[in-house]
Amino acid sequence: MNFRNLKYKPFMTYALIIIMVLIFIIMSLDGGTTNSYNLVRFGAQFNPYIMAGEYWRLVTPMFLHIGFTHLFLNLFTIYLIGPYVEKIFGHLRFIIIFLLSGIVGNLASFAFSDSVSAGASTAIFGLFGVFIMLSENFQNSIINNMARNFGLLIILNLVSDLFMPQVNIVGHIGGLIGGILASYIVGLPNNKISTAKKVIALILLILISIILFKIGMQF
Repeated sequence: MNFRNLKYKPFMTYALIIIMVLIFIIMSLDGGTTNSYNLVRFGAQFNPYIMAGEYWRLVTPMFLHIGFTHLFLNLFTIYLIGPYVEKIFGHLRFIIIFLLSGIVGNLASFAFSDSVSAGASTAIFGLFGVFIMLSENFQNSIINNMARNFGLLIILNLVSDLFMPQVNIVGHIGGLIGGILASYIVGLPNNKISTAKKVIALILLILISIILFKIGMQF
């Protein structure tokens, strides 16, 4: 695959940013974005409601943000990394990776954290994970350099998470794992990942998701 010749405009990346900004504006005008009650009202992760059957709360948190700084940092990161992933994988594969990463990250948060949670960082860590998969399967200097840079960023973020109790580190780790597995499952448009790797990744993703869901439902 020629990673230098990436023709697609990353309109899905821009669409995600626009959607998140619009939701943030609506929330700001209707109760605020830092109020826990309002966050839950708009779809933040809230374990008792998930346990009661509102499973869509495993998806919606990735589109909500707690305050302007939270929104800005996440959208800036999506703006930087999203176009690369979308151009490499294509529009549909990109959005599948983004959503699956966010869901697995939110499942991890559901299993191991009982706080009200929101933010796109679970999915963003999944986009970081994409480059781990690429570096393992393709000998390309551009991708390998990006993988090293993002790998360092992942480590720095996870270490900083340890000193920031309000940050959901388990969600970040879950999103990272989800992104690696999702990128194996969807594969690349012109370079096929082996069927065996795809099947193994799919089985692992399903098993991890089920285990996390069952752990969350027990608490």
